[in-house]
Amino acid sequence: MGRIVGGFAMSHVLGAPAGVEAQSEIVFAGMKEIGARIRALAPDVLVVVSSDHLNNFRLGQPVPVGVAVDAVLTPLGDMGLPRDPIRGHAAFTTGFASFARKGACAEVVPLEGVQPDHGIMIPLGIVDPERQFAVAPVYVNTVFDDAPEPAQSYALGGRLKTYIETVRPADERVVILAGGGLSHWLGVPEEGRVNVDWDNAFVDLMIGGDHAALAEMTNLEIGQEAGNGGLEVNAWIVLAGAMPGNRGELVFYEPIPQWASGMGGLALSPDI
Repeated sequence: MGRIVGGFAMSHVLGAPAGVEAQSEIVFAGMKEIGARIRALAPDVLVVVSSDHLNNFRLGQPVPVGVAVDAVLTPLGDMGLPRDPIRGHAAFTTGFASFARKGACAEVVPLEGVQPDHGIMIPLGIVDPERQFAVAPVYVNTVFDDAPEPAQSYALGGRLKTYIETVRPADERVVILAGGGLSHWLGVPEEGRVNVDWDNAFVDLMIGGDHAALAEMTNLEIGQEAGNGGLEVNAWIVLAGAMPGNRGELVFYEPIPQWASGMGGLALSPDI
């Protein structure tokens, strides 16, 4: 059976350092620390759970959860990010899409021709700059209705855990990296607001292992307290579902209104 050897989460955006030099250095150093830890784990598969920003999915064809199944993926190149190809893992992703559809979580759709945008590529660019790892992108819709609720995201993580541990080859090493969050409002009058109290409470649940409480949240609650962009924490809840009860540590947190985001990153300890 396969094994989850590490679980991490980080915000998936970076802004200009001008005016916030000290904070931006803390954030970037924290992201690099997460990257170093992942590389030290030498995963056979790096599952990146994140959101798309209406670059691959459209309102007319909503996809609650999408799994990119190509063996090679060409990034979109938004935000000036490089477009050199990344290596997918078609066997892992195709198998997971089929396995997850048999569970009680949100609809899971296998997708070809996905061009990962910054939601995948900023974390991946820091974690795996040399393109060493086979990447399994999992997209949790957070930008149009009906978006998966936290309970569904948590259940999806549980299906991912079961898939890795019961279907994948023996000794396969898997790391899960969730991207997005924390609190932020985009394209609305509150843009630039960061809810520090909510961010801290959410992180405490994540690293304290109180993951069942995360599944009891609602998107309405998250949207009200953490903003429309804060719904991206559903990716973190997928991670929690895949590592239920596992405690962890906060690697970095900085509220940066100039970047319109609470910037955070954490690590969950794997089962021994």
